[in-house]
Amino acid sequence: MAARRKTPPACPDCESTLDRRDFVKAASATALTVGGLGWLASAGHVHAAPTSQSAAETNVGRLYESLTDQQKQMICFPFDDPLRKRISANWHITKPTIDDKFYSDDQRKLINDIFRGVTSEDGYERFMKQLDDDSGGFGAYSIAIFGQPGTGKFEWEMTGRHLTIRADGDSVEGMAFGGPIVYGHGESDPNHNLFHYQTKRANDVFKALDPKQAEQALLAKAPAESAVPIQGAQGKFPGIAVGDLSSDQQELVEEVVKVILAPYRQEDIDEALATLKESGGLKALHMAYYQTGDLNDDKVWDVWRVEGPSFVWHFRGAPHVHAYVHIGKPA
Repeated sequence: MAARRKTPPACPDCESTLDRRDFVKAASATALTVGGLGWLASAGHVHAAPTSQSAAETNVGRLYESLTDQQKQMICFPFDDPLRKRISANWHITKPTIDDKFYSDDQRKLINDIFRGVTSEDGYERFMKQLDDDSGGFGAYSIAIFGQPGTGKFEWEMTGRHLTIRADGDSVEGMAFGGPIVYGHGESDPNHNLFHYQTKRANDVFKALDPKQAEQALLAKAPAESAVPIQGAQGKFPGIAVGDLSSDQQELVEEVVKVILAPYRQEDIDEALATLKESGGLKALHMAYYQTGDLNDDKVWDVWRVEGPSFVWHFRGAPHVHAYVHIGKPA
């Protein structure tokens, strides 16, 4: 399924079928429908995770079997290749792009099916809009397969401008999403970027803080956006501890967690929540907001971070969106 190409807008700060407004309005309304504090307690379980038989992973196996020896030499690597662990807001994991003649039409369809399989219905549409806006479409991105599906550990990975996403069938033990992931959007206007609804939800928490709490939560300078190590229980986390908040404030934090996870498939959400619960749950998290990058000087903090022993979600909304996510058990 070759995608049309268009010239993407410049991204100087990146490393070396719906009308837009109607879509964003409808999708955001869906994403912001959240439950109460009991949601996290009932969601996820200890062994929740995708498997090699999950829809996306099954299609990874089909794609692998369809590859010629020449294709495998270009896009397949040993499972432990260091390339699998790299993260960036703008890079191509392999040279061939999806709409190159390198792939057959059937293979391009399988790649799209894998991508659809690791996202929710809203997430798929939202990401497809983002890929179109930022790089001219789905076909401008690249994939790799690590390991060999059906014979042991494996992982499919797709990268490009403002995207790193994975399917691993739980091959990476104790790691949600198969490892760190990245998303973003090159649109700088908060009223039009596809993920500003997440910032609005995160700022609902800030608005609910009293002055003393707000002083603790609001910091001057954010850490590097790609600095998202899993620190474990002995880690030092910026901002205010969720465990120190009132129950109604904690409910708002839980809504943030639900909203930011919503673009992904339920199996990955379940694994992320199970990991979070095992490391102390919601109360072990911290919320931090940063004064740098306040678009429009409106004190809607566009750079924020949710972090705990097993959970890091760094959202940089200025000058446009780069989000780095890492959820898993400490090594």
